[in-house]
Amino acid sequence: MSTLSLRGALVLTLDDRDRIFSPGYVVVRDDRIEEVGPGEGPRGDATVDLAGRLLMPGLINAHTHSPMVLFRGLAEGHSLLTLEGWYNAIRAWEEVMDADAVPPAVAVSCAEMIRTGTTCFADHYFFMDRILPVVRQSGLRAALAYGIVEMGSAAARAAAMREAEAFLESLKDDERLTGWVGPHAFFVDNSPAAIDLELALADRYRTGLHIHLSTSGEEDQHCLQHYGRTAVQQLRTLGVLDRPVIAAHCLTIPHEDFPTLAASRFSAVIAASACMRAGATAAPLRAMRDAGIHTALGTDNVANNNTYDLFNEMGALGKLMAFREGRPAAVSAREVVEMATMGGARALGLADSIGSLAPGKLADLIALDLDGIGWGPRGGQDVFTALVYAVSGLAVQDVMVGGEWLLREGRWTTLDYRTARVQLEQAHAALRRKRVEG
Repeated sequence: MSTLSLRGALVLTLDDRDRIFSPGYVVVRDDRIEEVGPGEGPRGDATVDLAGRLLMPGLINAHTHSPMVLFRGLAEGHSLLTLEGWYNAIRAWEEVMDADAVPPAVAVSCAEMIRTGTTCFADHYFFMDRILPVVRQSGLRAALAYGIVEMGSAAARAAAMREAEAFLESLKDDERLTGWVGPHAFFVDNSPAAIDLELALADRYRTGLHIHLSTSGEEDQHCLQHYGRTAVQQLRTLGVLDRPVIAAHCLTIPHEDFPTLAASRFSAVIAASACMRAGATAAPLRAMRDAGIHTALGTDNVANNNTYDLFNEMGALGKLMAFREGRPAAVSAREVVEMATMGGARALGLADSIGSLAPGKLADLIALDLDGIGWGPRGGQDVFTALVYAVSGLAVQDVMVGGEWLLREGRWTTLDYRTARVQLEQAHAALRRKRVEG
């Protein structure tokens, strides 16, 4: 076993004592953090002096769709948070896309996430057999959900279940990747028959469900009409909320359902940029947090965002919540950073392993350049305000996952971004030709 001692000008632990060290150090033994503290610390078998850098936990993107960078720019003017907008702007492209387009798209997505400080992400898509090898190559940690859209079709349902089970089977004992079941949207494009099968599949593989919920109120309208109760209450009746649930968006959940969600293994993943670009109602994040609902941060797809930069997403969220509530700092900068770290770790069931810099946790961390723009004056803004509102992901210079560098001095170590970009451009051009010809 070998140790690596990292020395930084500032160490932001986000641990249970909220410690900040200036200067500080992190000792990594193999894939885990052994020690964190003030000053220079002990010398390891190797020592890296990250002078002028801030060390902090890697960010966690709790909801995205990595292949959909292929569609970046193709959904302009459409709301992807309604069934009509999603179907016409995205599903129509997906119906003619080639599986060979997936690997370069995922490579570009992973590279963009690494470059801007994301160390773990929750994905939701099909073509998982093409996604998995690229994510493994990237070195990122990920919770991958096989996306299921069956629209009430028995044939589509059976095929999706077979593929989802084969995918979950392929991830047994993987150290960095976990498998989830990914119904796209209950009651909208997943029927009651599909829900029963999805719950059984999740139980069989001891995992959770990654879904979209309450983007426009459609689920509540359906459930009130057919069952006489809200979508959340129907989910509780069906037993969905007895399992871990990652729920993207959560814009229109009735306030009377908040206690039910707070008492469940439920995490609301807020994607502020996607919400604003869709012209949708802002999520009642302040009220949800006050009610005790777990919350996390996600980018959603970059056809709708259009960036993977979670620092940009943090700033958008803080500003949107101030605007929604009509008061400054309605959700504090410290809370926003927590959503992008420990909030994501809780959502993915990894709170004991990642999300903060603490002994025993996995060495998933990032280093930001404190000499770049946005940080000064140091005596004016605190570090959380700077992270949320003043700097971007391009301040990130180094990224480590499980003790391995994925980015060093601003250069990727696991992915060939230039080649992936060329291949993505070729795949995008072929997609547009197929749509025209089809």
